[in-house]
Amino acid sequence: MHDFAFVLAGFAVGFVVGLTGVGGGSLMTPLLIFFFGIKPHMAIGTDLLFAAFTKLGGSVKLARQRAIDWPVVLQVAAGSVPASLATLYLLSRTGPANPTVQHAMTTTLGAALLLTAVATFYKAVAGKSAPRDIAPEALRHATRPRHWALPVAFGAVIGALVTLTSVGAGAIGVLALMLLYPALPLPRIVAADIAHAVPLTLVAGLGHASIGTVEWPLLAKLLIGSLPGIWLGSHLVHRTSDRVIRSLLSVLLAYAGSKLITL
Repeated sequence: MHDFAFVLAGFAVGFVVGLTGVGGGSLMTPLLIFFFGIKPHMAIGTDLLFAAFTKLGGSVKLARQRAIDWPVVLQVAAGSVPASLATLYLLSRTGPANPTVQHAMTTTLGAALLLTAVATFYKAVAGKSAPRDIAPEALRHATRPRHWALPVAFGAVIGALVTLTSVGAGAIGVLALMLLYPALPLPRIVAADIAHAVPLTLVAGLGHASIGTVEWPLLAKLLIGSLPGIWLGSHLVHRTSDRVIRSLLSVLLAYAGSKLITL
């Protein structure tokens, strides 16, 4: 019965991700901690690989559509992947089950969820349709940051945050890219964010696996449920009110974030 509950949780999170694009880590990690009682370090490690596998399919689809601006992905990954490796090194040295590390994880996770709630609510209220096409010359200009160091710096913050909490590669990543590349259309920003999340969560997830903070049987059950959930959600995306769903999600994420901070 417990196994079915994990599959159902994977399906529910996958469905919401397919429906809204909200990052799976924002939903799955607090669900594992609060509902199933999984230790924070195990929930975070398992969820990182869950996110890598669930976003891989979306990245392949976007790559085939030529919707991903790879220079943007590489610029941000130049900061996020090294920061992820550095964070993993610190976790391996201190021990992920260390009470101080656990407290830092839950507090940082709570803060990340609150930021994600704000970003999700902002997109629900202020979000509007954006052009999907852009002229090649304008696209080349739009993918150039104001300074080469800015994507690396933002990427480093996101890399450390994602590795420590499994949250940040979704809504927070989109907001960062909007600030870094204001001339880039929103659909292309979302595509770059999804593509960037795959190597980042894969590196962070495999790093967590190397220090023993991934529950492989649990991961398999979550993926069994999430893959059909994402497929169904993506097919129903045009039949639901995106603003209503995102607004409700922002309230749920804010509640989970505040609970984690006060643990």
